[in-house]
Amino acid sequence: MMKAVFASFLALPVALSLVACVQQDDSPKDLAKALPTPDQVAIKLPDTQRLTDSRTSAVTATSPHVLGQIAPWYVATRDVSRTFNGGSAFVLGLVHAIVQFPVTSVDGNVFTWGPWSDGALAPAEYKLDVEAVGDGTYKYQLSGRSKVGTAAGGDFQVVIDGSADPRNGDAKGTGSFSIDFDASKRINPTDNSDAKGSVRANYDLAHKHLDLTLASTDAAGAPVTGDYAYDEAADGGGQMVFALSGNAGGGPANETISLRSRWESDGAGRADARIAGGDLGGLSATASECWDDHFLQVFYIDAISNGGTLSASEGQEAACAIADADLPDAP
Repeated sequence: MMKAVFASFLALPVALSLVACVQQDDSPKDLAKALPTPDQVAIKLPDTQRLTDSRTSAVTATSPHVLGQIAPWYVATRDVSRTFNGGSAFVLGLVHAIVQFPVTSVDGNVFTWGPWSDGALAPAEYKLDVEAVGDGTYKYQLSGRSKVGTAAGGDFQVVIDGSADPRNGDAKGTGSFSIDFDASKRINPTDNSDAKGSVRANYDLAHKHLDLTLASTDAAGAPVTGDYAYDEAADGGGQMVFALSGNAGGGPANETISLRSRWESDGAGRADARIAGGDLGGLSATASECWDDHFLQVFYIDAISNGGTLSASEGQEAACAIADADLPDAP
């Protein structure tokens, strides 16, 4: 999960070690409010205590697309959104936690926390630089450098590069940040041996919107890209779109796999999916699944485009809380 990758190279306890730094209490008064809290960014997907995660996992593994069982694409929707929303909340929550402490040093309009490390045996040290732009917005960079061997004492490398605009008021701010996982690996290969690629995120708290662009490589070194967007309505309903471009098998060309999920305030929802491009040529495979307010499947259908044959169908589309399919765009 992306959230686990974040945590692997920037454990939250390092923020708490800032109390050991030389401190000055002259950071901007509104800086702590400029960066959202994890709760503000971790936009929530409908959930219920009536179904446990363990039951969900068991049913998904053994009974895909079975009427009356937990809908697999509800589970996928919840897992994807929790991964990306939760990962974004972790990054912003970490920076938010750091700026609660008195600043370590000030140079003009640039405020620095650190450098610090998570104990004597930590293989890397980090610092946070925040620039007060002057128009009420902020830019920030969390950087690190290795403490190991010949790499020790080198230049700081930027891992998180972001900006925050709090001018619309509390819980209405906007911002963006990027994460360089390759830099995190160079800084601390001991803990980040699997880190690679990058993520770019944008958030709008007033509209409860989050979107991300991901770039990495697969096990063979081939490029893999992804796009994610999440929107929550005022009543708790919402939608998520996730598209991944990579080699799904067969020839060397990349296929695009995309999923659009929508749900009502009570949790009942619908997911529509498409796989296209690559080895499929001019064809595409599409599928739709609906679930009720207990997340149990009430409808499923899949087919091949361009007059292709129907592969599977379960239930009646009339049972769907969201009547019409809304397939993600083909590449």
